[in-house]
Amino acid sequence: MMNNSANNNSNSMMSPSSSAASGNNGQQSLGLKTYFKTPEGKYKLQYEKNYPAGLLHFSHGKTVTQVSLAHLKDKPIQAQPHSTSGFGVSSGVKSAAARLLGGGNGSKSLSFVGGNGGSKSVSGMSGRAGSFGVTSSNNSVSISNFDGKGTYLIFNVGDTIFISDLNSRDKDPIKSIHFSNSNPVCHAFDPDAKEGHDLLIGLSSGDVYSVSLRQQMQDVGKKLVGAQHYNKDGSVNNSRCTTIAWVPNSDGAFVVAHADGNFYTYDKSKDGSADPSFPVIKDQTHFSVAHARYSKNPVARWHICQGSINSIAFSTDGAYIATVGRDGYLRIFDYKNEQLICGGKSYYGALLCCAWSMDGKYILAGGEDDLVQVWSMEERKVVAWGEGHNSWVSGVAFDSYWSAPNSDGTDENVVYRFGSVGQDTQLLLWDLAMDEIVVPMRRPHGGSPTYSTGSQSAHWDRACPVGMLQPAPSMRDIPKLSPLVTHRVHTEPLSGLMFTHESVLTICREGHIKVWVRPEFGETQTSSSESLPSTSLKEKPAISGKVVSSKLQAMT
Repeated sequence: MMNNSANNNSNSMMSPSSSAASGNNGQQSLGLKTYFKTPEGKYKLQYEKNYPAGLLHFSHGKTVTQVSLAHLKDKPIQAQPHSTSGFGVSSGVKSAAARLLGGGNGSKSLSFVGGNGGSKSVSGMSGRAGSFGVTSSNNSVSISNFDGKGTYLIFNVGDTIFISDLNSRDKDPIKSIHFSNSNPVCHAFDPDAKEGHDLLIGLSSGDVYSVSLRQQMQDVGKKLVGAQHYNKDGSVNNSRCTTIAWVPNSDGAFVVAHADGNFYTYDKSKDGSADPSFPVIKDQTHFSVAHARYSKNPVARWHICQGSINSIAFSTDGAYIATVGRDGYLRIFDYKNEQLICGGKSYYGALLCCAWSMDGKYILAGGEDDLVQVWSMEERKVVAWGEGHNSWVSGVAFDSYWSAPNSDGTDENVVYRFGSVGQDTQLLLWDLAMDEIVVPMRRPHGGSPTYSTGSQSAHWDRACPVGMLQPAPSMRDIPKLSPLVTHRVHTEPLSGLMFTHESVLTICREGHIKVWVRPEFGETQTSSSESLPSTSLKEKPAISGKVVSSKLQAMT
């Protein structure tokens, strides 16, 4: 259960820069440091992001905060016609709009995360008025000269979506979007969207919206504008949305997972009206895919498991999708061919999160057994597991921007850096070296790996057959990793983490976000945050290691 004191706790620790910028003299929380050390140097707390408590409503209960990172380029949008809004606008929102127009993120030279950010004009986009407080784009006050460029954090707390300027020292959001009848619980931004809609929002009611983020930024109101409404009033599936994702390289396809074990595929170019004509699922334990009878959304239903799908993740090229669920299984599918490739069980309880390496060779999974599993797509099995959390693992991610110190790209050994966060309030960083997982081993805390004696287990004899779900292997048979860094970063349980070119972001489930700047950028950003080189998503390495691979390893 979430703690009602989170709002107070999340404001209790401020970095010097964010404290000075916001005028808040809050003191550092007892026992929390504003930096953590790694072999490459110190990661320092640079910014903190939160929400104004007065704007928040918990009429529909609390939700776990998730964060999406969105980069909008500086291509201006066409001006929208001005008219009178049908709902009140608070002075706080007006002042936020004024800050946007005055510069802030829009005038900075950004150094990470690329994409076209849905830069097309949305002046001709029609809005659908739904039951969740959505307004038409023709019935809103707009800021015609705001081009919206910058990098933004989109996060949900209670019944509200907040948007914060990542590169601003102001901890408060610049935009809030209120939902009157249900809570937003998941969202996703598509940096490569070729049409105006680039932001997806899933609600606890099962409803889904797609919108243009730039259009939301233009509008000074507190409701969605120009939204497309899917699964309206739960007409196809009335269970809670659990996670939502754009399909990479698909030109507008996206997937919505639900708490009943199904996920649905949608095409934003098709009509938003629902096609509820999917057949009844006869065997809840059996994987199945059903396609829509008509050319409407959703396009298909994938029945994955009994119980909730807790997280989904696509490989970078969109060829594979991984799911984790309440039943404790990680499942990896060939998305195009709708085929189960492999999967396996946790040691205990549900799995809560999963993530791919940039080269598509490895998948992380974490959950209620307090462990981080590392899966190999080549072996189709667990090849390492990390022990270090004291409670459930709630977020995992590979650091695709990190490279091994003193790496010249010629070493045959590949090292991956990844991170995990948990309900124990800790951030853990891990190094995974490929030459260390060839046989079962044990790594003493903070030391070099030591290899266990005895013969290898049958677990290592051959790759698992395609389409097979495996039981949890014996812990004796799997290489054990110890964390490189263990740092308590928040006072409340964590829900996620993200890596950018310049920083690591940690997210508290109560809506508090911290930005930890990397060692190589710490001094530069302190002196001038606008002098950093520009780096886009397209430029980041294929893997985060010493050897760079340009192709996804072929599956057999």
